[in-house]
Amino acid sequence: MPRILVSLLIAFCAAGASAQEAYPSKPLTMVVPFPPGGVADIVGRPLAAGMNHALKQPVVVINRTGAGGAVGMASVARAAADGYTLLMSLSSISIFPVSDRINGKPPAYELKDFAPVALVTADPTVLVVRADSRYKTLKDFVDAAQANPGKINYSSSGVYGTLHVAMEIFANAAGIRLFHVPYQGGGPAVTALLGGQVEALASGPAAAIGQIKGGKMRALASWSDKRLQLLPEIPTFRELGYDAEFYIWSGVFVPAATPAPIVAKLRDAVREVANSAEFKSAMEKVETPVHYLDAPDFKRYWERDAARLKLALEKIGKVEEK
Repeated sequence: MPRILVSLLIAFCAAGASAQEAYPSKPLTMVVPFPPGGVADIVGRPLAAGMNHALKQPVVVINRTGAGGAVGMASVARAAADGYTLLMSLSSISIFPVSDRINGKPPAYELKDFAPVALVTADPTVLVVRADSRYKTLKDFVDAAQANPGKINYSSSGVYGTLHVAMEIFANAAGIRLFHVPYQGGGPAVTALLGGQVEALASGPAAAIGQIKGGKMRALASWSDKRLQLLPEIPTFRELGYDAEFYIWSGVFVPAATPAPIVAKLRDAVREVANSAEFKSAMEKVETPVHYLDAPDFKRYWERDAARLKLALEKIGKVEEK
C-alpha cells in the first residue's frame, strides 16, 4: 500500500509539473486598444503573427477601442493574470491615470496594474498637414494660430491620447491655442486630415510616412531630439525654438499578477520575434525601426517616460473640449 501511495504521489507531482510546463496550452489574445491603422495595430499584428510560431499557439489580435485607448487598457488590467491576455500599448498607457485625476475622475486603471514584458518600438511624432495646405512651414502654422486663437483644428486618437498630448505640449510651448477634434484612434485621425475635416495632426512616422512620401501630406516639424533619418529635411521643434519633445512607443504588457515563469516565456517569445528578420522587414515596410528592450530595461524606460508625461500633463492641466 505505501508503494502505491508513493507511486500515486509521484504521478500527481509529475502531472502538476507537466501542467505548469504546458503554458501556453490554448490561444492567446493580444488587445490593441485602438482601431486598425494606428501605430499599435501596425506593430501589434506582425508581432502577434511571429509569436504564433514562437509560442506554438495562435495569438489573436482584438481591437478593443474607446476613450482614446483607455477602455482596452482597463480591460487587460482587469483580465485574469494567466498569461492569455496581452496588451499592445502605446505611451498613452501612462497618460490616462493622470488625466483622469486632473479631470476629477477615478482612474480606470493604475500603472501598477500592469507588468511590462518588452518595449518594441519608439518613434517621435511629426506635425503634418495636407500637401495642399496653406501652411508651408511651422512659422506659417504658428503665425496663423496666433492670429486666430482656437480656430485652427487638429485631429487626434482621442482625448488625452498620445497624439492629443503631443499637440498640446507643442501648443503650450508656442503659446498658441488650437481646437482639438478627437477620433477613436490614429487611423481615423489620419483619415480626417486627408479628408479635409481638420487642418493638422501629430502622427507617428509609421502612420504618416507613406502619405508624406506619396505627396499627400507635408511634415512641418518633429518632436524628436534630433532630425529623423527617414525625414532628414524636417527640423525638430527644438531647432525652431520650441521646448517640445514627445515619443510614441509601443510595448507589450500583461496583468501585474501574472506569474513570473509565464512572463519569462512571453519575454522570450517577444525577444525572438523582435530580433527576427521577418519582423524587422515588416517594420521597415512601414518605416518603423525596432527599438527592443527586455522587461527590466523597459520598466526603467517606462518609469522615466511616465514621470516626464506626468509633469507635462500637470503643466497642461484640464483641457476643455468644445
